Amino acid sequence: MRRISVGGLTASVIGLGCNQFGATCDAAESARLVGAALNEGIDFFDVADEYGPDGLAEEYLGRALVGHRHEVVIATKFGSRLGNDPLSGGASPRWIERAVEGSLRRLGTDHIDLYQQHFPDSGVPHEETLAALDVLVTAGKVREIGLCNMTVADAQACLEIAATSDYRPIVSLQNRYNLLRQEARQDLLPAALAHQLAFIPYFPLASGVLGGRYQKGQPPPSDTRFHRHVDPAQARRMIDRDADRVSKLNGWAAERGHSVAELAIAWLASQSGVGPVIAGASRSDQVHANASAGGWVLTDEEIESVGRLAHD
Repeated sequence: MRRISVGGLTASVIGLGCNQFGATCDAAESARLVGAALNEGIDFFDVADEYGPDGLAEEYLGRALVGHRHEVVIATKFGSRLGNDPLSGGASPRWIERAVEGSLRRLGTDHIDLYQQHFPDSGVPHEETLAALDVLVTAGKVREIGLCNMTVADAQACLEIAATSDYRPIVSLQNRYNLLRQEARQDLLPAALAHQLAFIPYFPLASGVLGGRYQKGQPPPSDTRFHRHVDPAQARRMIDRDADRVSKLNGWAAERGHSVAELAIAWLASQSGVGPVIAGASRSDQVHANASAGGWVLTDEEIESVGRLAHD
């Protein structure tokens, strides 16, 4: 498994997204997925305090990593409202202080490797948030700081404040990025490269559309995310909207002995500054496929060609 730097951390270029832990995966299945990831050389685990829901994903991940904590990088997030608690969520120093303690307890660890602001909070000045996060780093509860779902303007503002105030530098930006949704390639990815940040993409398979299992004009299979979470009519529209592009990508990948899902992940992991790629899974064979895709390195010319093919 290739490695990538995330600030002072070093992690596998493919990560395991843990958002299904506690949702579609119980504790035993979550542990099997973590074990499969470790066997494949995946050591970056991305979770959030809201997953599960309300922290169950962190709890399951923490249990599964007993005996392996020193081998892995745990990335979790704060910012979402938890359950019916009106005082939870956001990016205020008061909530950050509570949120990190909850995550540490559920994960069963004394530190978080990468602590990320899950969503922007327009009601809290960036400086207050960054100051609170710097306190956590100084206290040894957090090693590195990251931002998720930010606009370029917000990310730039945070970077400038951290630099001028001598706070712990931000080391990563996480956002949606895949072959069918390439907006980040125009703004956030160049910003990350300019500031030498790791760009961590999620939804690499576009919620499964790039997984190769959806067929135009057909309802999604019963064991897929679209079937479980999306209105059937809406799911069919989304599948049909992208079907032609997926078909072309599938043909390109098949000519080279790969699946379209492998292409989608490899296309991301092959780009400079991109990774770890957050690839979710609900079965061990999916973990294996995701890890294998990380070993396929596209040339710069292929990256450009496939990117254009996905938009033609």
